[in-house]
Amino acid sequence: MEMDLSNPKFLAAIDMGSNSFKLLIVRAESNGKFLVIDHFKEPVVLGRGMISNSSSISPESIIKATLALKKFNQILQKSHIICRTQIVATSAVREAVNRGEFLLNIKEKSGFGDDEIRVLSGVEEARFVYMGILQFLPVYDKTVLAIDIGGGSTEFVIGKSGKVLFSISLKLGHVSLTDEFVKGGKMIVNIRNYIRSVIYESGLVEKVKEIGFDIAVGSSGTIKSIEKAVSLRYGCDLSGSVVANGGEFSRDWKFNKEELVGVVEKLCEGGDDDEEIRRNGFFKRRSEFILAGAVLLLEIFEILGINEMEVSEYALGEGVIAETLASCCEDYDIKANARWLSVTKLATRFNTDKRMKLASLSVGIAKEMFKGLRKSDKLANHQFLDTVSLDEKDLEYLEAACLLHNIGLFIGKKGYHKHSHHIIKNGEHLHGYSTEEVELISLLARHHRKKFPKSTQGSLGRFPKEVKEKFKILCAILRISIAVQHCKLMTFHGLDTSNCQEGFKLVFNEKNGQSLPPGGVKLSAEDVVAELKSELNHFQEVVKMKLLIAVSPSS
Repeated sequence: MEMDLSNPKFLAAIDMGSNSFKLLIVRAESNGKFLVIDHFKEPVVLGRGMISNSSSISPESIIKATLALKKFNQILQKSHIICRTQIVATSAVREAVNRGEFLLNIKEKSGFGDDEIRVLSGVEEARFVYMGILQFLPVYDKTVLAIDIGGGSTEFVIGKSGKVLFSISLKLGHVSLTDEFVKGGKMIVNIRNYIRSVIYESGLVEKVKEIGFDIAVGSSGTIKSIEKAVSLRYGCDLSGSVVANGGEFSRDWKFNKEELVGVVEKLCEGGDDDEEIRRNGFFKRRSEFILAGAVLLLEIFEILGINEMEVSEYALGEGVIAETLASCCEDYDIKANARWLSVTKLATRFNTDKRMKLASLSVGIAKEMFKGLRKSDKLANHQFLDTVSLDEKDLEYLEAACLLHNIGLFIGKKGYHKHSHHIIKNGEHLHGYSTEEVELISLLARHHRKKFPKSTQGSLGRFPKEVKEKFKILCAILRISIAVQHCKLMTFHGLDTSNCQEGFKLVFNEKNGQSLPPGGVKLSAEDVVAELKSELNHFQEVVKMKLLIAVSPSS
């Protein structure tokens, strides 16, 4: 299945984990970049009791699993957009002695056949975790020790440059450890001794010493919960309730051993009702298993000599999506998602929610214009574009510049485009891009307003001729897209592109029934043209064709 830019695909992945079932829906593009459209989670807890109860999935858990998958299937059926769904099962199903009975129930009652479910080996699960991490963090060129704590097992994988150098799955999960030790009333020392014996007997320590690692990365719910607790100062000497969080992209997505020790010590205190309430406030449904998970992680830190851990929001489900895209995208780029997330993190760090929304709108408009230019037969044969071929990299630069063009407002309104340029170029925020690519993105943001640079002017003069020609086109699109979202088109919704004899046309769709804001005036196409006059002239000067504006009533 080959994918192209003009025909994005919607994919889904279902992770049947030992603690919960997760449905992930994404919109994917031909280079492998994907946007998470929606995700759903059901607390099935398949792994409950699987140490002491002969590794069988309980009848109650089978019922919950069937209902969860039936719900997921209904969601996918209603969406009418999913072209491919991958379903994977992990340690609980892998280790269950009644796996056949479980899969038969799924086939008969959930709407999914058992032949659609892939029961992963520990090695496969570890590989998917590593692939998921590469979609979130720019660690492709580093030797990564990835650790994923699940409900029934913990996956360890060492990888570099997209290849797994070593992986192992150990039967150490926060659900099974909780059932066996925490709820069994055994001392913390017992759980620590058990964890250490499993790790040392596995040969993991010797392999980690032999291969080594540049960075330790954790993923999935337990480790993400601990990182969030650290960011909210859980384990510190604080009075009062939970500290307000500035949003996921404002977090550092890392913690050190000292901070982990503070969380574990706080969890081990237990006792009074106030602490129980505070703990539940931090960890919510996961609070039942967080003590075992945190103790497990601390033992891993000590045994493997980890001093700091970065945390990935993405894990197995995203890894399944990434492998699917790698198998069907001709232009697949394993680094595309981590690059884009670094752009998003930079934008959200310096932008308010309102400015972020405006920047995101400009991204959508710019993307439609870019796609329209690429598919236009007339423009493809136009003399100006004969030697300039726009590709997906150019679209990526354009989208990044759109999202980052207004981050300089964080410093001040006067000359904010220059501030944006400085932050992008000098902050070392964008990962996975070359120095030249960062420079190009920063220059696009710099010249989204005011005077347009000459080809020989400043930093632009150092680029090859073809890059300069592409820059002109990208900058023309960028200026239009930003001007449109600043134009207060309160009565318009959506955007379409089409060709016409006079030139290239943007069609705005009027939204029926939308009321005007107080003092607002309904805009006509002529009003929009008047608002965009300078940018329309600039577009015509660069592309040598007119850009027309039309308004179409919405159906």
